[in-house]
Amino acid sequence: MWMYLGLLAALFLGLHNLCKKHAVQGNAVLPVLLGSICAGFLLLLPFFIISVYAPNYAKETGFYIVKIPWSTHGYIFIKSIIMSASWILAYHALKHLPITIVTPIRSAGPFFTFIGAIFIYNEQPNFLQSIGFFVIIFSVILYSKIGKKEGINFKRNKWIFAIIGATFLGASSGLYDKFLIQGLVLSPQTLQFWFCLYTLLILSTLLSITWFSNKEKRAKFKWRWTIIAVGILLQAADYFYFKALQDPDALIMLLSAIKRSQLLIAVVIGGLVFKEKNKRKKLIPLLGILLGVFLIL
Repeated sequence: MWMYLGLLAALFLGLHNLCKKHAVQGNAVLPVLLGSICAGFLLLLPFFIISVYAPNYAKETGFYIVKIPWSTHGYIFIKSIIMSASWILAYHALKHLPITIVTPIRSAGPFFTFIGAIFIYNEQPNFLQSIGFFVIIFSVILYSKIGKKEGINFKRNKWIFAIIGATFLGASSGLYDKFLIQGLVLSPQTLQFWFCLYTLLILSTLLSITWFSNKEKRAKFKWRWTIIAVGILLQAADYFYFKALQDPDALIMLLSAIKRSQLLIAVVIGGLVFKEKNKRKKLIPLLGILLGVFLIL
């Protein structure tokens, strides 16, 4: 069952990435990120209110947000710091790079998760799963060769380093999620609500220093409906992903790989919507990544 939940998470992540590309294109990045987190938080806020004033009803519907100790709040705050840094790097990279380059680099995330799952959680992949991970990495390298044809030098472009950093932090957060869900026994909605709140506080503090006080920067921001869609789709993806992680048999390395099936939406549909270059050539390494995912599964 947890694999199917992982595929649902991948579906919403693919749609989330398309909306994110539209939201940040030619736009101020940090306000878009703050707006999307706001939208996600407002989606979860009614569940928190119901949990406080009508706990029995919230428990019956399965969306009860439990009270947690301060030490657990501290662990969730750490996740908020990690993901805030990851999103800031990723959003800036997405603004300056084609989605058909950004998404495949992000697909290298399972490799970092693969290593962490072995050494931290002692997860044991079989031979085919190991081969699958290396096929994914090889395919990402092939993408870098295609990226140079679009004027993107992978050694000198700072946005490439930004998306690599975002990928590493995102993979670290994924490993941390297993500890939060299984180790601290947090429900998806409880983790999502407090994570959103703390991320909102971090980003609001950052923007109050760098953006709100700058009239010239504020003028560059354009409101788009996709900002709301980004927040809602991300919460939907996270909910199914965390539900999958609740299963004690779930392997984080496999879930991380299953989520890469979002590439079908982000690269194929995204390439058509945003009319990016070399779509046919990018299908070759895309098939390589999908083959890697298939071997893992």
